Amino acid sequence: MSELSSRDLIDRARISDVVIAYATGLDRRDWPLYRSIFADEIEMDFASVGIRVGTFAADRWVRDARRLFAGFEATQHTSTNHVISIHGDEATCVSNMQAEHFVARREDEPLAPGQERWTIGGYYTNELVRTPSGWKLRKITLTVTWSTGNPDVSRIALQRGREAAEA
Repeated sequence: MSELSSRDLIDRARISDVVIAYATGLDRRDWPLYRSIFADEIEMDFASVGIRVGTFAADRWVRDARRLFAGFEATQHTSTNHVISIHGDEATCVSNMQAEHFVARREDEPLAPGQERWTIGGYYTNELVRTPSGWKLRKITLTVTWSTGNPDVSRIALQRGREAAEA
């Protein structure tokens, strides 16, 4: 492995911070933080969980995430093993991930015990660009390699999030 410069080490730390802020923003429902990590236009590929492939205005992506995550009781996204490659003002960070999603059991929507949880694991391929305000995500590809639990938890959360937005 070649020796890294001080700038390379700082860039790697800042890139890792952006990737971690993705999970932190979602799990804490910190929407200003979540929005701050994206370029204005982003490409998202979440085909491995059956949703969202395309190019979006970051504001729209965050708005839709906010609606979906309003329907979860809790989530926990873990990001590990960041492998970062920097090429000038562009970078790639491949990171292992595990995401836990929980919905509360409700009488009007009975879930069997254990059906209120969905866990996925795999990795993100994050593409970033250096901007005057720091590193920003411009493309994310989620590759799910395993899952357990009830994948309908996301559908239930989305419905609940829509209901909350209409109230």
